[in-house]
Amino acid sequence: MAKAEKATAVAELRSSFESSGAAVLTEYRGLTVAQLKQLRVSLGENAKFAVVKNTLTKIAANEAGITQLDDLLAGPSAIAFVNGDVVEAAKSLRDFAKANPLLIIKGGVVDGKAMTPTEISKLADLESREVLLAKLAGAMKAKQGHAAAVFNALPTNMAQLAEALRAKRAEAGE
Repeated sequence: MAKAEKATAVAELRSSFESSGAAVLTEYRGLTVAQLKQLRVSLGENAKFAVVKNTLTKIAANEAGITQLDDLLAGPSAIAFVNGDVVEAAKSLRDFAKANPLLIIKGGVVDGKAMTPTEISKLADLESREVLLAKLAGAMKAKQGHAAAVFNALPTNMAQLAEALRAKRAEAGE
């Protein structure tokens, strides 16, 4: 690879590191081209999966301020740069790795924090952003309904208390 090509590759990788919310490093040894294509399709629009050269990736990551991947860049490496929902990308990678044991998740970086393969697997176990937001909205609606019932109970209880007091006075007056 010529020096100009290397500089271009480093610039592209640095740009990918800087623009993505997460980067998941994998080992793809033994996977066929068709399997890699299937993985790219399963990741969808919010992630870009690229086979990378370790030395150039180390340089690009360091230029982008990411030093957590240096120890993981050994052997054949590929990176999934995630621009959308990190949970969905982690699920896709985990599910593909289960179906194709030759794909090994080495680790990654999510919002500048280093992640182990176990942490990425835990991230994949989370529900999607939409489901979590729906649950939050449901919980907030339930709390509002509960608060409305409490506020509605105050005048009702006051009316019942006043009626009981009137009935007691009426009894005492007879």
